[in-house]
Amino acid sequence: MLSKSENEVMSAVYSLCDGTDGCLVSPLEILSILPAKRKYNPEKIDGILHDLMCDGYFDLIISERKGEKMYVINLKENGFAYKRCAKQKQRDIAFRIMLAFIGAAATFIFGLIIKGIFG
Repeated sequence: MLSKSENEVMSAVYSLCDGTDGCLVSPLEILSILPAKRKYNPEKIDGILHDLMCDGYFDLIISERKGEKMYVINLKENGFAYKRCAKQKQRDIAFRIMLAFIGAAATFIFGLIIKGIFG
């Protein structure tokens, strides 16, 4: 299970890779996609990318191009499945909400029936 910041960074990486096996990105490109209100910085991005690499989402190589730090990212199986897992998580939440609503409605109707019988 990814934390909120890991989820945001993984979403940014997935969109930057744009359906390909990998991509070459700078920390500034990742920062430009992330929400400004969370106040990410390049050091925090480094840590999150390293954590995601350890979790098996992608291979990460840190490189330099013209004095600028660059990330070479190659998605692994977990990285390719990221969007599908996110959609599945949303479906699970929607199912649980619907199940709770049906349970509440059934309880209400059952209560009315009991009240009608004994009331």
